[in-house]
Amino acid sequence: MKIDLKGRTAIVTGATRGIGHAIARGLLDAGASVVINARSRDEVHAAVDTLRRGALNVEVRGVAADLGTPDGCAALVKAIPEADILVNNAGIFEQRDFFAIEDEDWQRMFDVNVMSGVRLARHYLRGMLQRNWGRVVFISSESALNIPAEMVHYGFSKAAQLAVSRGLAKLTRGTQVTVNAVLPGPTRTEGVERMLEAMARERGTSVDEQAAAFVREHRPSSIIQRFASPQEIAHMVIYACSPQASATNGAALRVEGGIVDTIG
Repeated sequence: MKIDLKGRTAIVTGATRGIGHAIARGLLDAGASVVINARSRDEVHAAVDTLRRGALNVEVRGVAADLGTPDGCAALVKAIPEADILVNNAGIFEQRDFFAIEDEDWQRMFDVNVMSGVRLARHYLRGMLQRNWGRVVFISSESALNIPAEMVHYGFSKAAQLAVSRGLAKLTRGTQVTVNAVLPGPTRTEGVERMLEAMARERGTSVDEQAAAFVREHRPSSIIQRFASPQEIAHMVIYACSPQASATNGAALRVEGGIVDTIG
């Protein structure tokens, strides 16, 4: 399948590393002009430089802004008024005992993981509908369906993303605009790697042994029995952003290795 996104402008939030960075790379490879975002100006500049080295005749730009705040979302919108593709990837996660999660922790999880995408979609989706072409993708998680006891507030935020994406898809009825959610399973991003390293130190094991143990202990229903790579998640996202995905709308696209034990 040859995906051609030449002439399209894509925004990928939280894209200096991990899944977001892999998505940005895939969109560039498909010919799209890509705007990446993260909070740190230095990290955004470094990621833009990295992406530019592999991008031939395709524009790469960066906007540093904290999308967990209204001002940060407004700054991104001001810098990039229009886009054909919006990938809401910015997000945070943490493992924490439910009884230790304070109100401000719930609020921050909601602001970053949910409201960032709501605010950006509220702006960019309107233009897509006016131009009668566009793609909005929310990076949710299998944790939206399989709420983890060790990260209840994270699972809550990812379930909220599913509700938002499905509701927004209904606003695109009869148009060439689509809104979908992609649900990764455990993915070996830099943030997850740090978590695994800490757990490995505590248990006196290697990181690879801890990764295998994590899947056995926390995601025993996994069929692939391993962490996915960021590139494996990006493949599904690039498809959802493509012209070929024109009949895929309002969907929850699972890339979680079979963790969710259902055929529905």
